[in-house]
Amino acid sequence: MTMGKVDYTTYQKAADRFPEIPPDEFNRSLVLIQPDGTVVFAAAAVYRSLAYRRSRECLAWSYDHVPGFAAVSETGYGLIARHRKFASAVTRLLWGKDVRPPTYVWPRRWFLRVLGVIYLIAFVSLWVQADGLVGSNGMSPVNQFLPAVRGQVGSDAYGLLPTLCWFNSSDAFLHFLCGSGVLCSLLLIFGIAPAVSLVALFVLYLSLTIAGQVFFNFQWDVLLLETGFLSIFFAPWRLWPRELLLWPRSPPAATASPVSQAGLFLLKLLLFKLMLMSGVVKLTSGDDSWWNLTALDYHYWSQPLPTVFGWWTDKSPEWFKHFSVAFCLVIEIIVPFFIWAPRRLRLIAAGLLIFLQLAIAITGNYCFFNLLTIALCLLLIDDSVAASLRRGGMPHLVASTATQRRDHNRRTVAERLSTYGAIAVIIVTLPINAWLMFSAFKPLSRPPRALAKLYEKLEAFRIVNGYGLFRAMTKDRCEIVLEGSADGIEWLSYEFKWKPGDVKRAPGWCAPHQPRLDWQMWFAALGTPRENPWFIALIFRLLQGSHDVNPLLANNPFPDKPPRYIRAMFYRYRFTTGDELRQTGAWWKREELREYLPTLSLEQFR
Repeated sequence: MTMGKVDYTTYQKAADRFPEIPPDEFNRSLVLIQPDGTVVFAAAAVYRSLAYRRSRECLAWSYDHVPGFAAVSETGYGLIARHRKFASAVTRLLWGKDVRPPTYVWPRRWFLRVLGVIYLIAFVSLWVQADGLVGSNGMSPVNQFLPAVRGQVGSDAYGLLPTLCWFNSSDAFLHFLCGSGVLCSLLLIFGIAPAVSLVALFVLYLSLTIAGQVFFNFQWDVLLLETGFLSIFFAPWRLWPRELLLWPRSPPAATASPVSQAGLFLLKLLLFKLMLMSGVVKLTSGDDSWWNLTALDYHYWSQPLPTVFGWWTDKSPEWFKHFSVAFCLVIEIIVPFFIWAPRRLRLIAAGLLIFLQLAIAITGNYCFFNLLTIALCLLLIDDSVAASLRRGGMPHLVASTATQRRDHNRRTVAERLSTYGAIAVIIVTLPINAWLMFSAFKPLSRPPRALAKLYEKLEAFRIVNGYGLFRAMTKDRCEIVLEGSADGIEWLSYEFKWKPGDVKRAPGWCAPHQPRLDWQMWFAALGTPRENPWFIALIFRLLQGSHDVNPLLANNPFPDKPPRYIRAMFYRYRFTTGDELRQTGAWWKREELREYLPTLSLEQFR
């Protein structure tokens, strides 16, 4: 840290060379003997030595010029010096044996590769659904949506909806965007031009998110965009960084491009914001089930797409469910502060956050959200821990502080510009992030006018977002069942691929794929058909026998000819008990409530 300009030794070896310094002074504190013969002690010696590093010059300046800074520093130094054994024990307890400033070459390697996999999943998942959702013969065609918006707001539409689909909104172009996303994801996974790949991935996914309209109004979509955008400033700006190769020929830390501390800070702040807001909004939403710890009494069977493990977990004792709610709140509200703590507390935070995500993923289908959150948690692990996890420790895999200084000096122009860009992003987004987190505590608060205008300009790009999963617990489960008929007398049900329908079909596991129509059907059941125009479009396409929409369903009860009539019935669903499952083979039980949508025919759309 002192750039090789200070020689360090124990006073037992150096005391004879400097007889003018009393042995008690050596024993009491650090001693710095400067080239001109000046001798300084304790905190002053620490600050003077660190001044050889440009980023630490402010400490020596503050010691000399800021009132009270020297006194506080010397008092703190003296307190530690008088209790060195205790301070050493605390240091090793919190940091372990390696107390050097942490490096993040291996975590960056892991994170970027997992992020590439997540992008790949997201693009492939959309690719197989794009035609039925927003294609020209889909439920909400983007080639009709964009012109309609432009007709209403004029040229402002380009800023409100930043998407490449303004140039071309054909089905072929949608496929081109998805295919390009798959290609760039593979480049990122293999470590080829990672920063450029991330720029392309952000632009492509943002374009598809805008084109996807209501089918992309999910928090993991904006989380992926925000993560992908911030990762641009974290990735190496090199064509083929050796440390990102699948099989690096030399230890990554030895030849790695420098890790951007500003980029790392932005990603850690995102993880902190995501978890803290997700926990706090539960307690400020007005939903008593979070305060009285009964939220999980409803969650397992009322969540959008439960898994079969969710069915079994729902049968756990009440005390365990209540404990789990409390455990979840502690992890989401208290543990995020450990993100900024010393190494071992960071590791505890990483372990608890990952455990929570695994528990959520086992009991419910939340697409790639859990995997993306786990990827962010990897950044809480530094190279020292990574080396200890590998066979034999292999400390040579950890970049030394001197190596970091050399890395800093050999940054490319692009990497320096990326660092400056990250600092600019921090300056612009930090006030917005601060307000977003404050709004979780005070939901009715309003931001300052200038901050609100800035947020409004950035909101369309999804690069700074608020989060609040499970803000209010759904305490009922109603499902829409579509039925078709050729004669208006005999009705056959349409079965969806993943959402509950047939009561004897076990809850499935589709994550990290997201069946976006199935998800939207869950939200549609919380409202009315008038509030979900895409639902009316779904009925229309089924009456047409659309070859793009039908593949989104598990079965088509009218394979030869579309039905003449379609209606939507409304049912209340609940998990069965263990005895009911054994007796009837049914995982669900349902009760017919009413008609959700009256009978429609193709003639009524003309």
